[in-house]
Amino acid sequence: MDSNTTDDKVKRRYMNRKFGGAFVITIDGPAGSGKSTVSGKLARRLNMTFLTTGSFYRGLAELCKIKKIDITDEVLVASLAHYQGFRIHADMYGTQVFIDDVNVTAQINNDETAKIASRISAYSQVRKALLEAQREFNKPPAGLIAEGRDCGTVVFPDADVKIFLTASLDMRAQRRSSEYKSTSEELIKNIAQRDEADSQRKVAPMAKAHDAIEIDTSTLSIDEVVDKIVKVVESKKSQ
Repeated sequence: MDSNTTDDKVKRRYMNRKFGGAFVITIDGPAGSGKSTVSGKLARRLNMTFLTTGSFYRGLAELCKIKKIDITDEVLVASLAHYQGFRIHADMYGTQVFIDDVNVTAQINNDETAKIASRISAYSQVRKALLEAQREFNKPPAGLIAEGRDCGTVVFPDADVKIFLTASLDMRAQRRSSEYKSTSEELIKNIAQRDEADSQRKVAPMAKAHDAIEIDTSTLSIDEVVDKIVKVVESKKSQ
């Protein structure tokens, strides 16, 4: 069967959905596993909103830098989550972050911001504040693809389809090297440290949901991963 025909069927089944909120697909996994690239391509293929939950934390980290906030003060950091000028926009093309009407999406994609984001994401008050904002995107008629580290376990535990992507540490570092100006050794060390911090934090640790489908992307192309997920989505919608 032609893949475009299959995609059209999936879209039509989604648009005919009769119940509750949007059809939700969660894609979780560690840094460099291919979450963002896969989620973006899948969103455009199925015409669904692509929400990167990590953008909320990176955006808040950037806001802390702009406002010169002490990031060790959990209450103060959490209060910034409600700052009127902090806005998130998401559509099928991705998630964008705005601070005081300035699009800061490009400038928050760096190691420094990622480290701050990882630190403040461990704060329970911060996660509670941003969780509410993330769930606001679960609204029909657009289906939702939520990408992050705890989307299937915490943000959308009742998601229709849950995917957990993995890849070898070396492959993940290789992929990140195209984004960040760091050596392979530095990236491997940073990724390993981030994995440990994310999986061991007390609040909403990174973990595979018990009902998630795990896909190792180490030897797969982006299209191959997307094709696998589309088949899972179509199977779910046909039930």
